[in-house]
Amino acid sequence: MRAQDDPSAPIDVTVIVPALNEEDTIGEVVERLLGLPLRTQIIVVNDGSTDGTSEVLEQFRDRIVVLRNPQPAGKGSAIRSALPHAAGRAVIIQDADLEYAPEEIPKLVEPILQGQADVVYGTRFHRGLPPGMALPNKIVNLLLAWAVRLLFWRRITDEATCYKAFRRDLLLSMNLSCRRFEFCPEVTAKALVLGHRILEIPIRYEPRSKEHGKKIRWTDAPAAFWTLLRFRFDRSWRKR
Repeated sequence: MRAQDDPSAPIDVTVIVPALNEEDTIGEVVERLLGLPLRTQIIVVNDGSTDGTSEVLEQFRDRIVVLRNPQPAGKGSAIRSALPHAAGRAVIIQDADLEYAPEEIPKLVEPILQGQADVVYGTRFHRGLPPGMALPNKIVNLLLAWAVRLLFWRRITDEATCYKAFRRDLLLSMNLSCRRFEFCPEVTAKALVLGHRILEIPIRYEPRSKEHGKKIRWTDAPAAFWTLLRFRFDRSWRKR
């Protein structure tokens, strides 16, 4: 049973999908999310798209929640705008392209639903660095994993994975401030500061090139490293 089949049923997982100019893939992403064997709430944040993303989403309006930013505000801002609407016991992020297969979500949220974990990451690097990923991105991902080990004394293989799942109340307690791609390092740092172990589960991954619309760049790395460092020592967010 899925939440879209019975609106009164408790929701297992909220899937937040930030989308900016993803008309070619957003329809398939939503269809595959709707087919998951979970009670699922899907929140798509149309982050100021200027292509046909809005028109594609219109056909799903009776089955999903669609939020819209008039201008692009960034992935982090999109996620933060969706969180007040999240009703699932678990929350996971899904990119609007098809680098990550939605069918992986059930195994990622299962440990949370079973009370066995509070934070679960889908790791792309359980068999080494995936072919097709740009070399600068590979280097940055390795350095981010080492930065987590150095700053927090915790070993994770994939800090920057999109597939991050959380117990909903834990994610809400983090008082997020991210605007762009700092979402990943911010939640990683805060989860570890709060004493939570990050469980990693292997996932499939199909890298997308810049020519095919990939938006994050290796030049976003300085903000990621700074965010990890900042929240290693800044605890003011816990007082809000």
